[in-house]
Amino acid sequence: MRARVLLADDHQLFTQALTPLLAARYDVVDVVTDGRALQVSARKHRPDVIVTDITMPLMTGLDAVRSLCKDGYTPKIIFLTMHADVALARECFSSGGSAFVSKDSTYDELTVAIDAVMSNQLFLSPTIAGGMVEVLRDPASARTEQPQLTLRQREILQLFAEGKTMKEIATITNLSTRTVEWHKYRMMRMLKVRRSAELFQYALRMKLVD
Repeated sequence: MRARVLLADDHQLFTQALTPLLAARYDVVDVVTDGRALQVSARKHRPDVIVTDITMPLMTGLDAVRSLCKDGYTPKIIFLTMHADVALARECFSSGGSAFVSKDSTYDELTVAIDAVMSNQLFLSPTIAGGMVEVLRDPASARTEQPQLTLRQREILQLFAEGKTMKEIATITNLSTRTVEWHKYRMMRMLKVRRSAELFQYALRMKLVD
């Protein structure tokens, strides 16, 4: 039986090229361009596999997956990304991912990843596999002292970094403006920053925005 695949990526030229290739081998149930649309589509179509970019508008693919897993829905997740970063790959796997594939990879490598996760196997692009081996040998090397923001805080921080106003963020997140401002204040306290520009720089480092 053909796997049912949901594709999430905000680069439309990329998805327009990839979608017909996937459709020749799998059933592509939907193509979406932001993390919030990913959540809605996944809950509607219940795909076997979600192939998602990490940095997307409104909500990252990583945070969208975390939210889905929190709801108890656990499809196979393939992170397809330009960020060939060992620490990020480790975070993706710990958040419920089954594969981490670099966008520098070939289409054949992506199909290998999809077939692997459908067989309950994990897959990692060879380009960063060596780095992951080093992390497994020395887990302390991957540890960070960064404060752990909640999923809601990450969501608000991303929207803020995308240039949304407090009122716009409140509308998108279905919160009051006062609550959004409180979350921003809490994040600035946790991160020990004093200016909004420093929050933006933190969002860049965390790959919440490009």
